[in-house]
Amino acid sequence: MIVAIEGIDGAGKNTLVGAVETALADEGVSVARLGFPAYGLTPFADFADDALHGRLGDVAESAWAMALLFALDRRDRREAIAAAAESHDVLMLDRYVASNAAYSWARTGDRAIVDWVREQEFGVHGLPVPDLQVHLGTAVDEAARRARHRESVDSSRTRDAYERDGGLQDRTYRAYADLAAEGWASPWLRSE
Repeated sequence: MIVAIEGIDGAGKNTLVGAVETALADEGVSVARLGFPAYGLTPFADFADDALHGRLGDVAESAWAMALLFALDRRDRREAIAAAAESHDVLMLDRYVASNAAYSWARTGDRAIVDWVREQEFGVHGLPVPDLQVHLGTAVDEAARRARHRESVDSSRTRDAYERDGGLQDRTYRAYADLAAEGWASPWLRSE
């Protein structure tokens, strides 16, 4: 079973993935965990990080270019995803394809990019569709507070351009809510 945990920056995805992983392991369920972007593991994730921190010219200004980088990041981890899903009862994903769809839609306001992300990642790149997607509906203000706090206590976690853009976080929250409501790609649970 593949479970993707989705939400805006600072929503608590990593915390929830860790808690579920521990609870399932305590029950004897074999659990694997992967996170995206896969910083340090694929060049595309590292290009995206550079772009979001202003180190790659104007690349971050293009929602389509960023969507492609995030899609290629996951494509490069396709074998790791498949191996983890095959060798464990549950694969927990800290962000997955819906993240690309939600942020890209929020940036462009164009629903066509949501369809493009789905076709590229699940179709062209052959990524497995998650069995369940969970949207963490953490309030935008609370998520922003958490992201600022995380940055203040961990110098390696400086907020990127997306994390610093409160308007984008609000639009992305609404995009996630819409994707969850329509059951985009697979079933969703919504947590408030």
